[in-house]
Amino acid sequence: MAIPARRQGRSLFPDLPEWFESFPSRLAWPAMADLYTVRIEEYPEGDRYLVRAEIPGIDPGKDLDITVQDGMLTIRAERTEETQEKHRSEFRYGSFTRTVALPAGAKEDDIQADYNAGILTVSVGLGEAKKEARRIEVTHTE
Repeated sequence: MAIPARRQGRSLFPDLPEWFESFPSRLAWPAMADLYTVRIEEYPEGDRYLVRAEIPGIDPGKDLDITVQDGMLTIRAERTEETQEKHRSEFRYGSFTRTVALPAGAKEDDIQADYNAGILTVSVGLGEAKKEARRIEVTHTE
């Protein structure tokens, strides 16, 4: 007995998979959220810890602020772009902030940053990781 691959008649309500397929692949909210996030990748490389951030369209001298405090690296950027043509203009702007926890042993006084072709690379020196907490025995005297 052959089973038809698809039902011929259509009911008033579509099948659930067909209903989901009718949605756009990305709704407007996630697309808007992407405008205000900083995409990063982070990984150790030799004796350095690298954080790379995709931040196109900024002037690193004016629009970029990188800070480190208590093992947290914070990247802040503000972008303002404007394109003008004969009969129209277009602009994009927004603030971006991303904070990354540095690994144990990161040297906060050994940090370098470079911006090239829309990619920010922050390099942090790695030292010996601090040892784990140790338990202290408590004596009880009366």
